[in-house]
Amino acid sequence: MHHRTVADLMTRDVVRARRDTLFKEIVELLAENDVTAVPVVDELDHPLGVVSEADLLRKCSAQTDPSGRILLPHPEAWERAKAEGTRAEELMSAPAVCARPEWSVVEAARCMAEQNIKRLPVVDEADRLQGIVSRADLLRTFLRRDEAIRDEITGDVLQQTLDLAPSEVTVEVHDGQVTLRGSVETMSLTPIVERLCRSVDGVVSVAAHLGHRTDDSQSSPTKT
Repeated sequence: MHHRTVADLMTRDVVRARRDTLFKEIVELLAENDVTAVPVVDELDHPLGVVSEADLLRKCSAQTDPSGRILLPHPEAWERAKAEGTRAEELMSAPAVCARPEWSVVEAARCMAEQNIKRLPVVDEADRLQGIVSRADLLRTFLRRDEAIRDEITGDVLQQTLDLAPSEVTVEVHDGQVTLRGSVETMSLTPIVERLCRSVDGVVSVAAHLGHRTDDSQSSPTKT
């Protein structure tokens, strides 16, 4: 099976900011390039952090409400520092959480979930910026055609990996939802088939209606 990696999904032409890029210049970068965040890099193109719309909005939220209707709690010191910042190095969220090009979609998605972030700069072995991958990029795996998913499950998973004949298990795919019907040799093989099918790029769910010819769920009794 071929799983798409971060390198396959990332944006390679990355809009960058430098340490001394000014607040208004960052706003212009976001607007002109239709992006919501930019990595901040040093002279060697190493990511130092990321400046997002959320970081920039602290400048607005820290201002006093002219009407006097909104009463906000006093911001923390780090929030005040960001709100008062004028350069990228003062505004960015740091350090940068980065991905590697060879990471799988699962690795990148777990990293984003654990760190509660929406994008990852992608760096090479020398930690130089190579691209950026976002949540939307990872979700593109679910745009695969049903026919492509079915062909991969039938050919790569069932026939090549599990050595099952096409007559043993049939595969239907609708909107990424996989339905398996047929029979396998042993009961213990069913969860293996399901797990491998779920790992195919673009699969949303797997429903396995599989019978078995041998019940191997019980271990052989111990002789005394």
